Amino acid sequence: MRSVLALLLLTMVGAAQAVKLSGELAQGGLLIGQAEPGERVWLGKKELKQSPDGRFVFGFGRDAKPSALLKVCKGDSCSEQRLAIRQRQYDIQRIEGVPQNTVTPPPEVLERIRKENAQVARARRVVSDSLAFAGPFIWPLEGPITGVFGSQRVYNGEPRRPHFGVDVAAPTGTPVVAPADATVTLAHPDMYFSGGTLVMDHGYGVSSTFIHLSEVTVKEGQQVRHGEVVGKAGATGRATGPHLDWRMNWYKVRLDPVLHVGPMPQQMAKE
Repeated sequence: MRSVLALLLLTMVGAAQAVKLSGELAQGGLLIGQAEPGERVWLGKKELKQSPDGRFVFGFGRDAKPSALLKVCKGDSCSEQRLAIRQRQYDIQRIEGVPQNTVTPPPEVLERIRKENAQVARARRVVSDSLAFAGPFIWPLEGPITGVFGSQRVYNGEPRRPHFGVDVAAPTGTPVVAPADATVTLAHPDMYFSGGTLVMDHGYGVSSTFIHLSEVTVKEGQQVRHGEVVGKAGATGRATGPHLDWRMNWYKVRLDPVLHVGPMPQQMAKE
């Protein structure tokens, strides 16, 4: 995992706590923290789940505000630190003259889409005590990066949802592996938008989602190790070509996998 290691000294009158943060303080970034045992940590008004040895994790979404408040308490003694969140520029493409039936699903599939969205949401709500989120992450496969986190298209003047993952081009059938240890919480062969869909829980609200798979080779509830084959790249669902779309979440917060895993090996990434 590429990371920026910072020691935040949180001080106020009569109190001082030290918290280590590893990660990128940026929109789309995932931060892994270490507090002293017995300390409690809040991000804004949300108390963060902590391991017995004081580890915790949190992240910032695509459109996170420029600052966030981190608070650490031990007993009645609390300290606060304002975190500066790097703001990013995203690629916005405006395309006119696109036939409406190619950008809006027909009414007869809307119920299917709602049910499938609910399945994915349930899978991402799993909050286990696994500490896999704190271990090293690897690329699920290597190849050219053809789509980046945060980009967005505007069809006929109507903004579509931003892209919340990273796309890696690969021939159909190319094996993809788990980026870290995980438990499979969803294994679906064919969803309307995402085709072959796999959701994996890394613990403490952190999850990975693989979509457009030509084949899902693991089952729900299965424990997988980082580097273990879990599926095959494809072009299922609403995809224009074979690739893997890898997405990461902290609870409902969308994260940029590239900020966490680091540059594509062999410099194959699109600049």
